[in-house]
Amino acid sequence: MDKETLEDYIFRYIDKVKILVSPETWQNLLLDCTKDEIFILLFLYRKGEVNMSMIADYIHVPLNTATGIVGRMEKKKLVERYHSKDDKRIVKVQVTGEGTRYIGNILKEIMRYASVIMESLSPEEIQTLFQTVNKITDALAEAGQKEQDAEVKVKKIMIE
Repeated sequence: MDKETLEDYIFRYIDKVKILVSPETWQNLLLDCTKDEIFILLFLYRKGEVNMSMIADYIHVPLNTATGIVGRMEKKKLVERYHSKDDKRIVKVQVTGEGTRYIGNILKEIMRYASVIMESLSPEEIQTLFQTVNKITDALAEAGQKEQDAEVKVKKIMIE
């Protein structure tokens, strides 16, 4: 496949999948939450309560950034923060009832979209889809790890 044919194929494919990245689709699915807020909600939903450092590590941001995100979520009444009974220096976070309802709505929307997709595929196509997605995520994770490893290497300069 020459370069022009490949570019044409890519642009036609983008035109086909643009509904997946349309603002309306994501607004319906995410219900006016940012990506980080969604990941934090799902993390809290699974873990129960966590400390702020765990949230920062989970979404790969500095602690002060995580604190700002959680603060916005607290204003939306999706989460609540409180000091640990054992160590007052530790701030714990948990999802509220409103946050749990919010997650339920998100999961309902995800299931609706997944149902539409699965109904249009044969069992073999579904298996191929999951295999392909696994390969893609593994390849991206490996590429990301290689980039991290390359950044970690520090050149040492000898000073006399």
